[in-house]
Formats: sequence, structure tokens, C-alpha cells
Amino acid sequence: MSESNSSSSRVTWEGCSVLLDINDGDRLVFARLSPAAKLKIGNKNCSLQPLIGRAFGTVFQVDTAPNGPYLSPAQVNVNNAEEIGDGQGNNEMDKVNVNNAAQARDGEVNVESRDNRALVDNNTAQSLTGEDIEAMRRQGARGNEIIEALIANSATFEKKTSFSQEKYRLKKQKKYAPKVLMRRPVARSICEAYFKKYPSKIGFLRVDTLSLLLSMANVSSNSDILVVDMVGGLLTGAVAERLGGTGFVCNSYFGQAPYSMDIVRIFNLSDEICKRILRSPISDLLPKESPEQVLEHDVCNVESQSNDQTSALASMDEISHSSENGISDIGIENTEPAIEIRKAPKAGERPQKEIIDSWRENGFSSLIVAAPELDAWTLVRDLLPLLANSAPFAIYHQYLQPLATCMHNLQLEKMAIGLQISEPWLREYQVLPSRTHPCMQMSAFGGYILSGTKICNSTANSSSNRTVLL
Repeated sequence: MSESNSSSSRVTWEGCSVLLDINDGDRLVFARLSPAAKLKIGNKNCSLQPLIGRAFGTVFQVDTAPNGPYLSPAQVNVNNAEEIGDGQGNNEMDKVNVNNAAQARDGEVNVESRDNRALVDNNTAQSLTGEDIEAMRRQGARGNEIIEALIANSATFEKKTSFSQEKYRLKKQKKYAPKVLMRRPVARSICEAYFKKYPSKIGFLRVDTLSLLLSMANVSSNSDILVVDMVGGLLTGAVAERLGGTGFVCNSYFGQAPYSMDIVRIFNLSDEICKRILRSPISDLLPKESPEQVLEHDVCNVESQSNDQTSALASMDEISHSSENGISDIGIENTEPAIEIRKAPKAGERPQKEIIDSWRENGFSSLIVAAPELDAWTLVRDLLPLLANSAPFAIYHQYLQPLATCMHNLQLEKMAIGLQISEPWLREYQVLPSRTHPCMQMSAFGGYILSGTKICNSTANSSSNRTVLL
């Protein structure tokens, strides 16, 4: 498949990245598809070969064959498969309520008189033993057949409420017939996956905060965006994805060691989009008239932070079967040298001199910063002169005080207008007949964003040429 169409393709191809959602979010795995790649689900190793050439949003089920377990497409309603693949997701409780869909459409709710008060959990209700289940597996019984057998041999199943019955069925399905949802890795799904399992790797950047950053910075077609990304490349990839192959994304850094942006390769970006992702040190972007400066913001700490992130994210390249509940990136174990795997396009090349000269002359369209380890005011003071007049900027930080200090100094220096600090707030609701309420577990904190618009100030312009103190 042509790489230029890879980001918009509805089906997978060999060498592409996917996000595998196992059992409705119980485990999230980033995988690169190849005939030799395998995924461990429970105590079974399944090949990812059946996933190649399938549509994003397809649900697979683990089945057993004489030659071992394998993944096969499940018989479910996938009318909204593309929405799921694009990160819309689905709620576990939506599947619990699948049997009541007709009642929900008609506006009728079946109020039952049954309850579970008489049920005693003493492990005697199930007459089917473990040996019987193993015998069924040896005879080639599928997971759904085992679940139906368990239900048929349960003495208390018919006495339970319909909601309890669906919970029981879902619990057994996760054990005997686990399902794998193949999602498209886009900014939303990648951010949600990292925030759920490893939020520290992306600076605790929540998905609504990420979208607010892009909106406040006015990321749009043909824009030149200056980015300081110390959240693993998530911010750079999200900006490049929104630009869609127009304009440029300049991933800038202080010192000599660039910050890790390994998450960018998970996006399945085309060659055209990857060419628009450039990487340059801040010293190369400064005007020629300014004296040579060494911009060091506690460089030792920054480089050690960058190395830590690089080593942590580099582990995504290897097969990680030890962490059952973690985010993994399935590595490619190619045992046949004759098979060629198309690697993800490389992003982050150095910009050409003509492009740098254009940035120096015209300035960047906007600035986005997500650098929790650096001082916000020092960053903005050095980077704001690189923007064009009236250019918007958005600064993310996990804590409020650094942004409050930065906002105060910007007001004193008269470098920007329209300054405001926003605190994103997000609450997820479960929407079901007679059971609509906020989800039991939610994120109570999404960080803070300082936004504003740069203005032309002669005092600020003259002070920008001073040497930055170490």
C-alpha cells in the first residue's frame, strides 16, 4: 500500500501500527503488524497475521484450533467500526445492555421484580467442573460454546436479574472468549491509552487538554508551528496529524540533545506528513544579529530526562509479555529474512537553510509548549520573539504556579495580550436506560494551560537579544 495513503486508509497493512484493546480496555497494546508478530492473551500466544488487511474497528475473538490458538473476526455489529477505529471507543456497559437495545429504542424499560438477595455465593451453583471444560476444549469447543455450557449448568443464573445475567456473561466471556478490538492509532486513542496506563510518560496530558492546546494555538492548514515537546512526541504527532501534510512542525529543543519523540511513529503518518516534521535546536532559530548564545536550562537535568524518556519509550520496540496490564509495542520477530517489512517513515529531519531563513524573517504562526521539566517563564521569554506578531501561543503545565508566574511576567514586560489560564475539566457519563450517571472512576485533574497572543513591543524585542543567563 502506498505510504501517502496510509494515514487515511480504512484497512490495515503489513508494517502499520495498531492499538489493540483487549476486553474493553482491560489491557491496551500498541502493535506493529507483521506475519511473525505475536500477541499474548492470558496464557495463549496468538499470531497477528489475521489482522493484516482488516478494517480498523474490527473485533477479533480468540479461538482454539488443532495447531494452536488464533484470532478470528467476531460476529458482532460493526456499523460504527470506523468510529471505534478513529478513537470514539465504546463503553463496556453498552455491551452489557445489548439485549435491551430494542427496549431502549422504543422508550420502554423493563422494571423487574427479581433481585439477588436470596443468592448465596458458596461455589456450589456451578455443576460444570474444570475437567469438563478442558475436555470440551480438547474436543474443539469454541469460547462461546463453553460460556453457554456454563450458563446451562448454573443453578442460579435464571434467578438473577437481567443486568446480573449480562454481567455474569461478560465476566465469562473475558475469561473463555477474550475479544480484541483493533483501533486506529490517532491522537485521541494514543493519548487515552498512555493516560490510562503511563500518564507520567506524557506529562499527565489528558485528551481534552491536548485538544484544547491545539485549538488555543490555532493549529490549522499551512501553519508553521513551533513546538517544545517533552511528552514523548505526542504533541508533535497531534499537530502534524491536524496539519495533514501542509505547513511545518518544528520540534525545538535546548542544548545539544533533542527530546524523545518516539510516539510519532505510532501515528502511521504518511511520508508527506513526516517530511513536514522538522527538528531544530533553539540556537539555530535565533536571529542572525543576536550574539551566539548557549541556551541552557539546567541542561544536565534536561538531558537526563530526555535519556530516561528515550530508554523508557525504546522498550516499546520489544515484545513485552511480562506486563499483562501494560501498554506494549509488539516488536517484529522476523524469522524469515526474505520477508520485507515496511518501516514507519522517519520524522524529525533537520530543516533546510531556506526554511530557517523564512522562519527568521516571517516568524512562526503559533507556539505550543509542553515541557513540565523546564521553567515556563524562561521558555516563553526566549521563544516568544520567534513568533510573528499577533501569533497565538499555548503553554501546558501540570501545576498552576509556574504558569501564574509566567503570566505575571508577560504582563509586566507587555509581551502579550489576552492572557488567560484555563483548567480543563472532563467527566465521562454512562448513558443507559434507568442507569445514566457519571462513571464511578474519573480523572479529577487535567493540568493547566496558559494562552495568549503575542504583540509587537520594542522593549521586548530589544530585551530578546540579550544573552540568556545560565
